[in-house]
Amino acid sequence: MRMHKYLSITPEIEEALKNGTPVVALESTILSHGMPYPENLEFAHKVEEVIRAEGAIPATMAVIGGKLKVGLNSEELEIMCRAENVGKMSRRDIPVYLATGKTGATTVATTMLIASLAGIRVFATGGIGGVHRGGENTMDISADLQEFANTPVAVVTAGAKQILDIGRTLEYLETFGVPVLGFRTDEFPAFYCRTSGYKLDYCCQDEEEVAKIMNTKWELGMKGGLVIGNPIPEEYALDFNEMEEVINNAIKLADEKHIRGKNITPFLLATIKDMTKGVAFASNVQLALNNAKIAARIAVKYQELQKDQ
Repeated sequence: MRMHKYLSITPEIEEALKNGTPVVALESTILSHGMPYPENLEFAHKVEEVIRAEGAIPATMAVIGGKLKVGLNSEELEIMCRAENVGKMSRRDIPVYLATGKTGATTVATTMLIASLAGIRVFATGGIGGVHRGGENTMDISADLQEFANTPVAVVTAGAKQILDIGRTLEYLETFGVPVLGFRTDEFPAFYCRTSGYKLDYCCQDEEEVAKIMNTKWELGMKGGLVIGNPIPEEYALDFNEMEEVINNAIKLADEKHIRGKNITPFLLATIKDMTKGVAFASNVQLALNNAKIAARIAVKYQELQKDQ
């Protein structure tokens, strides 16, 4: 297929995919637009180490030099972390960035798409996008949600970012037939917080159960992915009500500055980091590392199922 001329897969990942070695996709927006330099570079190396320690291969995604990058070398990681002239790229931006040679960091939606093209089934992120607060009037709905409905990748996440309307986000996912699984929880997590007040229909007790559900969905020929809600570890979790107050103040500031569209999430996360004197940022790092660990374990179990068939 012609799309493969745009794919640039590192030899290690290409070999892993060929041999059935577990691979876990990682986004690059968290590096370019979610963390400052050089903390983001340190995190980039750490998250890859976590995945390797669990027996899987990390595949950080980006768009560089007209190619969909599946896995980044040290020089490319440096480019993404320094974030100079690096755009935040969703699905709609891919043809523009490829055709014009722009450098782009991949969001959840874009990472899922590239992972699917490469044959990667598991992706670890921090928090997913969703329906923004007031979205029933603004129609500000993340492209992530349509990607879940159409692209066959399982996404391990600490829930929807608490800056969103979590209830409407879950309703949207239900409408489009996306399974939302709690990982050892019966409540959808809220990024910095372990609970959101929204109960889930399905609670998986281990990685093998998640892998079986993934395998069953795709064996049936059902399109789309899955969302696995993995709560932030207790020692790093923040109080829901306290964070609500911080988030409401950050949203008010964004409204005053007329910040909209793809700029809203990076602005809110940076503002929340400042308002919490860095505590929220530290939690963000820990939840992302925890998601990477669980995603790697799920990828291992999923590949075991493939070998048994």
